[in-house]
Order: sequence, then C-alpha cells, then structure tokens
Amino acid sequence: MTDAIRYEKGQDQIVVLTIDMPGQSANTMNAQYREAMAASVARLQAEDASLAGVIITSAKKTFFAGGDLNELIKVGKPEAKAFYDMVLSLKAQLRALETLGKPVVAAINGAALGGGWEICLACHHRIALDDQTLQIGLPEVTLGLLPGGGGVVRMVRMLGLEKALPYLLEGKKVRPQQALQAGLVDELASDREQMLAKARAWILANPSVKQRWDVAGYQIPGGTPSNPKVAQMLAIAPSILRSKTHGCMPAPEKILCAAVEGAQVDFDTAHLIETRYFTELTTGQVAKNMIGTFWFGLNQINAGGSRPQGIAPQVTHKVGVLGAGMMGAGIAYVSALAGIQVVLKDIDLAAAEKGKAHSATLLEKKVARGQLSGLQRDAVLARISPTGQDADLAGCDLIIEAVFEDRELKAKVSSAAQRVVGAEAVIASNTSTLPISGLASAVPNPDKFIGLHFFSPVDKMPLVEIIKGARTSDETLARGFDFVLQIKKTPIVVNDSRGFFTSRVFGTFTNEGIAMLGEGVAAAMIETEARKAGMPIGPLAISDEVSLSLMSHIRQQTAKDLQAEGKPPIEHPAFAVIDLLLNEYKRPGKAAGGGFYDYPAGAPKHLWPELKVRLEKAEGQISAQDVRDRLLFIQAIETVRCLEEGVLHSTADANVGSIFGIGFAAWTGGALQFINQYGLRDFIARSHYLAEQYGQRFAPPALLLEKAAQGQCF
Repeated sequence: MTDAIRYEKGQDQIVVLTIDMPGQSANTMNAQYREAMAASVARLQAEDASLAGVIITSAKKTFFAGGDLNELIKVGKPEAKAFYDMVLSLKAQLRALETLGKPVVAAINGAALGGGWEICLACHHRIALDDQTLQIGLPEVTLGLLPGGGGVVRMVRMLGLEKALPYLLEGKKVRPQQALQAGLVDELASDREQMLAKARAWILANPSVKQRWDVAGYQIPGGTPSNPKVAQMLAIAPSILRSKTHGCMPAPEKILCAAVEGAQVDFDTAHLIETRYFTELTTGQVAKNMIGTFWFGLNQINAGGSRPQGIAPQVTHKVGVLGAGMMGAGIAYVSALAGIQVVLKDIDLAAAEKGKAHSATLLEKKVARGQLSGLQRDAVLARISPTGQDADLAGCDLIIEAVFEDRELKAKVSSAAQRVVGAEAVIASNTSTLPISGLASAVPNPDKFIGLHFFSPVDKMPLVEIIKGARTSDETLARGFDFVLQIKKTPIVVNDSRGFFTSRVFGTFTNEGIAMLGEGVAAAMIETEARKAGMPIGPLAISDEVSLSLMSHIRQQTAKDLQAEGKPPIEHPAFAVIDLLLNEYKRPGKAAGGGFYDYPAGAPKHLWPELKVRLEKAEGQISAQDVRDRLLFIQAIETVRCLEEGVLHSTADANVGSIFGIGFAAWTGGALQFINQYGLRDFIARSHYLAEQYGQRFAPPALLLEKAAQGQCF
C-alpha cells in the first residue's frame, strides 16, 4: 500500500482515506496519486461487505491543489491518445467511489481547487472547515484549461447550467460561508475533530446513499438546453462570451460546449465529451503559454527569483506616502490592508483626508460584499494617519513618493521626507517614466533610493515594477521586494532606464495605434482589432484614460533630458496626431470630457465622429491581420530591446510584467512567450515585412537574430 493515501479503518467500520503526497507541500493529481487512488478504491471494493462508509481528507494544510502542471505542460499532440485514456481511468476511480454503495464524505480541511474540488464533487456529502483562508472552486480556465476530472459534468448536474457557468467560465472561487449558501458544501465545522465527528455521524445516519444524478428520474436543476428558458439563455451566451474573449481564449468556449453538450446526454457520455475537450485544450499552445507564465513564471517571481540572495527578509512596519491623489491613496490603502501603519501626507490635512476617504469607500464595498466585518474595516482605516506635516513621517522605515511627474517637485518632497526619517529608511518613487538614478540625487544616500512603480487602480492591479537605480544597494532592492510581497503584489525587478520596462512597452502600443490613425486607418478598426489580438482595451481608449496632455508632458520632459545629455530627440509618427488633438481640436482625453472618444453623460463612450471625417482615408486601410500584428509585434520587439539593454533580467519578469502591468494579450503567455510560440524565425520574417511596410521600428533587434541563429528560445 502506497503512503500517498493512508487507509485507516476504525472500530465503526468507517475508512478514513488521508491524502498525503510524499515530498510535496500540496497534493496533486500526478502518477503517484493515480496509483494510490487505484489501490485505495480496489481495497474499498474488496472490503465492501464490512464497510460502513468512507471519509476523504488531507494531511496537508490544503485539501488538494488539482492537476499536476509539471505533467500537463509536457502533453503534446503526439501524447493526446495516451493522455485521453489516462484521464478516463482517473475519472473511473472517482466514479467507483461514488457508486460504491456506501456513503462517501469529503472532509475539506483546506483549499480544494481544481482537481481537489472534483474529488469532493464525487463524494455524497461535503463538510468544510469554517476558515476564511479556505477556498473552493475550479480555476482551470485561468490557465487555459477546463476542469477535466468531472468538474464540468458534476457542477452542471448539481447546480444547473445557469448557476454552474460562473464557476466554470470565470474560475469563480468561494469561501466556506458562500459555498454553504450556494449549496456546494453541506455543512461547516469549527475544527478538524468536529469535522471528522460530523462526517462519521452523517455516514451512520445515511447507510445507503446515491448521488442525486444516479437516482432514477433525476432532472438537471433549471432544465436541459431544450427547456425554453435555458435555450433562451444559451442563445445569447456564445455572443456574450465572444465579446469577452474575442476568440483568443479557447478554454471558455470549450467549457461552454462541454457543459451544454454534456447536459443533453447521459452521465457517462457527458464525461467522454468533457475529456475530449480537456485533451484538446491540454495539447494546445494557448494552455502551454498560460501555464508557463501564470503558474511557473509567477511562482519563480514570488519565490524571490529576482531578489538579491543572502539578505535576510525584512518586514516594513510603517510607510509614509507622499501625495494623496489616486496613486498615493491607493498605495496607502493596500499597505493598510496588509497590516502596515501608514502616514498619508499631502499639501495640507484636507487633501490628505480626501486621500484617506478613498480607502473608506473601497472598504465599504468589501463590507457590503461580506468580505470584511465592520470591526475589520475600522481597524484598517485606523492604520492610515492623514497629515499635512513632514514631521509626522517620523518613524517610517519606507517612504513612497507619489506626486505629479515633475522632477523638481519629486526632489523637493523626497528630500524633505528624508530629513525627517533619517539615513536608515528607504526612499522610493512611484514614477512611471523618470529615471531613478536622477531622482536619487535628491537624497544624501542614493543607495537607499529605489523605484516602486504601482499601476492604476492600485487596489486592483497585481503588479509592482521595482526599479534599481545606478546606486541602489542590494539590501535596498531586497527590502523593496519584501515590501511588495508583504502587500500581496507581484514584484518584477528592472534596471533603470527611461520609461523602465512597462511604460516603454506600453508607449509603443499606444503610439502604434495613434500612428495608424494618422496613416488614415479607421479608428473603429484599430480598436476592434486590438481587442481581437487579446488586448483588454484599444490603444485610443487607453490613451484617453492616460490623457494626451500627460503623454505630451512626458515627451517634453524626455526631450529636455535628452538635450541635456546631448542626445537627439525621439521621433514617432504618433506625435503629430497627439499634437493635432491637443492643440487644434482641444481634446486632451477622458478627464477633460473628450479625446479620441466622446463621453456623453449617462451614456456609453463612443469614438469621436470627426475622426472619420478628419483622419480616415480610403487609401490608408490595411489588413486586419496587419493591424493586430503591428500592435503585438511592436510591444514584443521593445521587450526584446529591454532584455538586450539589460533593463530586464529574466524572461519570467518580462512575461508576467507585460501581462499584469500593461495588459499584453494573456493568451500568448506574455511578450517574450509570444515570440517563442510564434517561432523565432517566423517572427523575424514577419518583423522584416512590417519594417518594410510601416517603418524601421519593426526591425528585429540583434538579440533576437542571435537567439534564432543559435536555435534558442527566450
């Protein structure tokens, strides 16, 4: 008997199966699990006559983590048949459990996600610990997969199509109380002993039990797809889905197919349908891109892959935030939420109070959603002290400057704060473009100065770009890294340069869209094709959000800096269009009431009709593929340049940063993975074509040519 699943039979003839995969911090559905589960099921069947029931639990902190991604990422098209057969045998084990003829209870002692939740679904009764950290759900869609262990089939039969789809299509995860209300779990327990006691009691009270879908005459809640009400919902579901995925993400579409087709056939056939779609997704490129970045890349970063080694982890106790505008207020909020004391300083107390009110609004929403109690809300708010005085920053071990993008202003506030907090505190700037090495000259210890570039809105955006200046010490970098993890954000580390990594690459995306508009390409086509390429928002819409006046201000600051360094100014065909909208048409962006779009009160935004008249040209139209490629290729090429110049250190930082920081198409797995999966030689050939047609900015960088010549990937 393998030690991956412990088999213990008590005096009451109840068997407790405790899953405890050796050498792993979490249980996963790997070969060892499959072997252990096969042995356990065979033994249960052999001892059937003397069996009262079965409890399945885990010896780990979590219940079960799901599929083994190390295995899944390696499954290619040639292995499709073997993989398909293996999945069916894994599902047969769960089917044997639920048709044992004895009650089977899941005692859920920690997070049950993906395959872990699929094991629970195959049990007759589910009891979870009432612990706020415990999560239940099927997040496979976020990795380009579908729940392939029976998750689609059983969720649809348990909840009905309409209620099951959010869990399947969005990867919605719930806490124990929500799971109880939704009918996903049947009982909650306060501790492990109570959970096991409740499980035993339920088994003894229900000696012969069947899954609801195995009872003759069982109907799917809400009806099958032929039910008029369900048919009506399903008639519009694909178009709603397509409007969200634009055809870039195969997983949600296959999930919808598996759910709808499976609801029209018997239980066993539904499983075959699910397994076919699962195999198709697992062997496809998009899932490989997404698993590589969203799992392996993220884990590498969060495990400290880019953090200087040999420096003990440090905890930030008190942070001073300079500037209580949207960015500063957001930074104060996420810091206080993570348990850190915050001093929020602005020009006067009233301005700082306004910044604190932003946190109060966000916390109210959490209370309304049942994610926080009133007491917890008050405790978070109590950690934020608004002020107009530098003296109140005393005792801060980290200062984050988040004022307007103006070098003199930044220098003034950083210097004043540094005089109060002294030589040991780290001073950070939230600048998105200004070189950190230059800003560091405002303080006496540039080795204690670093860039911490947050993204807007801070409470939602998961990334922080850490910028190492020319004189930033490794200890300061490590402290910055630890702080970002402390506030539950993902840190990427980049070297100092103008625009760093994310702003540089983001600038190429907006500029390319605006340049196409200048060439006469239809604005609607630019925006639509950007979304079809997988970008969350079009380049013209996002330029309005950022504001054309800010883009122009940054360009002027850059030109001034380059002139001081004796370098020529940067030229781009987009600049003439930006100047035209700003100076001639007086349309600086969304905040001012109009830019590339109009923003009518109480109605959705729409493209400014005059763009069609003033800029669109019949001879300027290009193919939809060229529009999409120009937007993705220019960002990927700039990412390679950042790697070539030493701004970026790792492929993981590049891929995670491009998706989380600037919304690069998630289906690609990130800007460098986009090149890998396209094929380096093919990418270079396409770049040459784009360079000939649209400008030398598309010329492949030397590093790209070098990698291709050596047959390497990024």
